[in-house]
Amino acid sequence: MKIKRRNFIKISSALLMTGSLTSNAMEQHLTFLSPIDGDMLNDMNDGVVKNGALLTPVKIKAPSGSSIRVNGIAAKYADGVFLADIPLKDYENVIEAVDENTGQKQHISVFWLKHFTGKYRLSLDDNIWFLKDLSVNAGKYKSIFDNPYLGFLKQVHDTYGTKIHINIFYQTEGFNLSQLTAKYKDEWKANAEWIRLSFHALQEKPDRPYQHAGYDEVKTDCEKVMHEIRRFAGQELISPVTTLHWGEAKVEGSRALRDAGYTTQVGYFDVDSDEAPVSYYLDVAQKRHISKRSIWRDNSEGITFVRISQVINLYALEEIVPKLEEVRKDPRRSEFIELMIHEQYFYPFYEAYQPDYRQKVLTAVKWAVDNGYKPAFLEECVL
Repeated sequence: MKIKRRNFIKISSALLMTGSLTSNAMEQHLTFLSPIDGDMLNDMNDGVVKNGALLTPVKIKAPSGSSIRVNGIAAKYADGVFLADIPLKDYENVIEAVDENTGQKQHISVFWLKHFTGKYRLSLDDNIWFLKDLSVNAGKYKSIFDNPYLGFLKQVHDTYGTKIHINIFYQTEGFNLSQLTAKYKDEWKANAEWIRLSFHALQEKPDRPYQHAGYDEVKTDCEKVMHEIRRFAGQELISPVTTLHWGEAKVEGSRALRDAGYTTQVGYFDVDSDEAPVSYYLDVAQKRHISKRSIWRDNSEGITFVRISQVINLYALEEIVPKLEEVRKDPRRSEFIELMIHEQYFYPFYEAYQPDYRQKVLTAVKWAVDNGYKPAFLEECVL
């Protein structure tokens, strides 16, 4: 049956008024401004806890004549948006907006993180040389902490209670993880309360190794590292969090990490600076959103992304505290302090050796402790 264009427009307009036609225009009739799908909320910046729930303000864009209810609560129109305070009781919460005039509905899923704020973590990237040293000195070292690098990290933990996450390569020149002795496995496990080991990459070079890699390549490299961690250290050291080398991946690469258990992926999420983006597969709008909030979950993929607060080795010793103070002044960036540094700068033989490596780490961690942050693994705060 043919319908004349004029009649089609009349019919379409009538259906739009009754909510019976789905169209791009209809889909935009209700828009969540805050929070948005995947936001991870807390009582520091997103509401107050009342009667066991997070009472959080919800802002929705809709035509001024609309009659909006959010999870059954009538929204008030003010300054061009509809507002309603909605109680969120669970870890994952669905927020649904309904226009009672048209019957149109939109919903998002957000998360209430009860243990996220006021915590900090130290993570270390590009790790392999300390493991090679453990292998070379297996007949000499009685403890993993006889290795100078691990010995220093234990000093940090013993002094401040810091929980430390180490992202590791599979191989370097003259060594791969399959060669590492399992003689220290019981000691690794005995220290699982404050140490985590995760896949980082196959090796240091080339740069951005997974920028164009498919699912199978990332999966293969990841499984090689995780297999060896379980063998020489134990399942207790495995974490659902990692930072991929260079933090660049196609969505297939991040899916491979997710399917291996790495449901939280850490990066820089730079989009408006000259720094490497380190932002996986996310688009510009998503990167900007994370850079403003420090954490966000891509619900379509089931992956949570967390922004690093400071890459310690990028700054001179005297710059570390002022830069962290800048973070502290931002209510969003200061919710959780993620400190990161790379292994290589620890060693005098490295071309870019930083002789004040120890002081830098201790300065950053001490700042976090002095400002009231408590040590935590990300999985304890996000999952």
